[in-house]
Amino acid sequence: MTKTTRKWRELAASVGFLNWLFNPLQRSDVRSVYDLLLEQSPTTRARYLNLGYWAGLEPGENTGADSLDDACDALVRLVGKRAGLGADDRLLDVGFGFGDQDLLWWREFAPKRIVGLNITASQVAVARKRVAAQELSQQIDLRLGSATAMPVAAGSVDVIIALECAFHFQTRERFFAEALRVLRPGGRLVLADIIPMPLVAGGGERWQQRLTWALVAGKFAIPKANAYPLASYVDKLAEAGFAPVEVESIRHDVYQPLHAHLREHPDILARLHPLLAFAVRLALKADAKTLFSGLDYVLASAIKPGGAPAVPG
Repeated sequence: MTKTTRKWRELAASVGFLNWLFNPLQRSDVRSVYDLLLEQSPTTRARYLNLGYWAGLEPGENTGADSLDDACDALVRLVGKRAGLGADDRLLDVGFGFGDQDLLWWREFAPKRIVGLNITASQVAVARKRVAAQELSQQIDLRLGSATAMPVAAGSVDVIIALECAFHFQTRERFFAEALRVLRPGGRLVLADIIPMPLVAGGGERWQQRLTWALVAGKFAIPKANAYPLASYVDKLAEAGFAPVEVESIRHDVYQPLHAHLREHPDILARLHPLLAFAVRLALKADAKTLFSGLDYVLASAIKPGGAPAVPG
């Protein structure tokens, strides 16, 4: 890449961030958001974009994560453990980002095979290179494809994981229906997902909840159809045909400790584009309770009836 080309790309990125972050009328689609974030991972060992899990491998444990990399790995492990992922499983990972979660699952859970689907071509290209660099392209098959219209045969998958991505889907309910179709009887669906908090009775806190959710939904391309709280999430999984269903909030092990860590380690923001780092610094001036007042974070698991599911370890 020539010096002139690099400068033009940097200028285009700056214009893109200005428009996305500070233009109140701008509503980017999912692909545009993640194309913009292509070089913006704040982690060092991998290229995660997830928010991390800062407690232990089960909600309520207080082993803690020491770094953003550790927290991101911990979230991936938590989801893999909740899925009961093991050597006999054919795993379908929807919204795989840059493929780091699939590499961790392969190393630590050793499933039979991993197929990934992602609609952002730029991420797919990077993830394939990362997998190929570890000579795992035969074992981890990463494809361009949609979670709401999966190019996957019915009943052909043991486990489906959607790690911090289903809030983007058009719609999450269509994804639930597709997941039920492609899972074998007894197959498991596990999600780490962002949803709105139930609204409080009234006053300033209710206004804060609405505002913080609207800001996140607007900037990160979350359809209005996906804006429902935990109780409705349980109902929609059940209505799709899953049983049993379990959905629990882990927000206290995600948002507040992430907020505290970024405040304590501002050097992390130097890994981001200056305009993105500036926006994050502005957000961190608010306390965690206010900043995330409208956001829940759930760990969900559900079984397709009709078979003998593996017992999570």
